[in-house]
Amino acid sequence: MGELRVRSALVTGANRGIGLGFVQHLLALPNPPEWVFATCRDPKGQRAQELQKLASKHPNLVIVPLEVTDPASIKAAAASVGERLKGSGLNLLINNAGIARTNTLDNETLKDMAEVYTTNTIAPLLVSQAFLPLLKKAAQGSTGSGMSCSKAAIVNITSIVGSIKEMYLWDMAHCLSYRCSKAALNMLTRCQSMGYREHGIFTVAFHPGWVQTDMGNAGGHTAPVTVDASVGGMLKVLSKLSEKDSGSYLDWEGNVVPW
Repeated sequence: MGELRVRSALVTGANRGIGLGFVQHLLALPNPPEWVFATCRDPKGQRAQELQKLASKHPNLVIVPLEVTDPASIKAAAASVGERLKGSGLNLLINNAGIARTNTLDNETLKDMAEVYTTNTIAPLLVSQAFLPLLKKAAQGSTGSGMSCSKAAIVNITSIVGSIKEMYLWDMAHCLSYRCSKAALNMLTRCQSMGYREHGIFTVAFHPGWVQTDMGNAGGHTAPVTVDASVGGMLKVLSKLSEKDSGSYLDWEGNVVPW
């Protein structure tokens, strides 16, 4: 299989880092999507300037306001995207928006734990629920047998720090709420793969690598993987996945990550 081909894609947390990288790569595909929906909290704000520049050059890019922790905002975004798609469905949903706190086992708080879990675990659930009718529509309208990322798919951006077996970089940073939220997101991915299989919707959890973003470079460390390499890798892997891979936990190079 060659590069990924989708008619429509939506990326949450698309104003910077990995989310912005996904938007840039999707727009640069030899056969770019007819619609790329880039969501962020404040589309007209300072932090969305890169997106605004891209939108001025690409008529197929639509910036959608979305606060992933607000059910009313999610509902409004799904309605807006549905209107734009005119009944054709959404092929690819990338749940990328996420936050981190660097708290340790000893100083973790209810407030931080709840905030991180809400954004990193509950939000992907709620966003997927809201866009499910559009994903179903895309799956029903696709030709050929079997599930794939070109038909209808949910991609959850997780992290290797959510791997219970690996306990990656524990000695460097506990990041307790982040670890727990990503372990829970991995379980959500498995649940979605089981529950949405009958609708022909593919689901995968991706560890994007330790990436050079604001989050990745926090704590004075320089991450080893560029956004370009991470996103390019994930899209390449996505293009090769088939029905048997639904529910997988993979890294940006296509390696299986242990749960």
